[in-house]
Amino acid sequence: MLIGIDDTDSPRGMCTTYLAAVLAQRLKGAGMHVREVRLIRLNPNVIYKTRGNAAVALDVLGSPAQAFDMSCSLVSSLADLDAENTNPGVVVCGTKPPAGFYWKAVRGFCEIDEALAVLDAAKALYRGYKNRRGLIGATAAICSEIPEPTYELLTYRIPDAWGTPRVVDRSSLFDAERRTHPHTWDTVDRENGTVVCVPHTPDPVLFGIRGERPGWVSFAREWVISEKTSLEQVFVTNQGTDAHLVHGRAGDLEEGCSYRVAGTVVTKPLTGPGGHVSFMLEDNGASVRCMAYEPTKGFRDIVRSLCPGDRVVVCGSYKEGSINLEKMQVAEVSHPVDVRPPVCERCGKRMTSAGFQKGYKCRRCGGRAREAEIVQVPRTLQGGWYEVPPSARRHLARPLCREYPGLPGEVSR
Repeated sequence: MLIGIDDTDSPRGMCTTYLAAVLAQRLKGAGMHVREVRLIRLNPNVIYKTRGNAAVALDVLGSPAQAFDMSCSLVSSLADLDAENTNPGVVVCGTKPPAGFYWKAVRGFCEIDEALAVLDAAKALYRGYKNRRGLIGATAAICSEIPEPTYELLTYRIPDAWGTPRVVDRSSLFDAERRTHPHTWDTVDRENGTVVCVPHTPDPVLFGIRGERPGWVSFAREWVISEKTSLEQVFVTNQGTDAHLVHGRAGDLEEGCSYRVAGTVVTKPLTGPGGHVSFMLEDNGASVRCMAYEPTKGFRDIVRSLCPGDRVVVCGSYKEGSINLEKMQVAEVSHPVDVRPPVCERCGKRMTSAGFQKGYKCRRCGGRAREAEIVQVPRTLQGGWYEVPPSARRHLARPLCREYPGLPGEVSR
């Protein structure tokens, strides 16, 4: 059977992955065989999300009725039901429903009635709490398919320590990253000297290690020095897969969805208030604004080095008329020229315009010239893929260290 659970946390605490890890232990204690525990990230732009819009699924051999009762009991005891926007959902299904609902939930938006239709068709056991919105994520989790799964080892604090400052040795995290990258990623942000894998919210998570195989995340964890943990669980995930991205065209993008869009840079990038950088991208006669926000740090320097005429592929979420950049491929670097008045051959001073279609004139000696000076503008930007730093990366965004496959005909870097 498949067990799906979602929306048990709130901004003030709890974590749905913690509930999944506790449930896995209890199911095993009841004699059931837990074959897999999944952490499924859904559309990162859903307004109802608490933090990372994650749901969980467990693949279990055992009694569906017993598992359903145990799951509901655990949700009732651990979920932050007093929080206004916490609306859990619990699902137990004997067969995996079609994956279409999952893909819609990770790339678009789903309604509760759609989830109920999927569950009823599959003859699933389910319970929704309060307004039942958690049934959407719980259903998506049991419908999930992950062609290229990644893994995350999550460690959890002793309950008495919840809400207190976390004790994780910073240098040990950098050591773990050094020993295991690129097989693990997003433990730290080496470029900016920051820790990424330790949350700052008052939930049970101590830290998490993401990577390409269970062995790699477990090996990295061995190097981390921290306070004592109460529980640790390796999850199969869709993180770092770009599952949220679809091909898009400027002028035909839906609010809150995430896209890959190819086009031509048509304006010089501008740095606005707060250090945010923007430029306009044209695709098939339509244009869209692309944004690199201040938290993307050095990635903005790459964006600033773009010039009109550059061919790029941008990836990111479309919100309020802009694509918020997660990564970008420079497919073709343009070769702009600077047209300026020539230097006078007699006195060595730069000339000025003599009038429309009258060439140029030297104000010092009166010398004249017909042709302008054309100079190739030097470019340092190279073709290839560029990404935001780990501290600004979304859970679903595929890091370039994973040998990013890109699109047909794209340049890899």
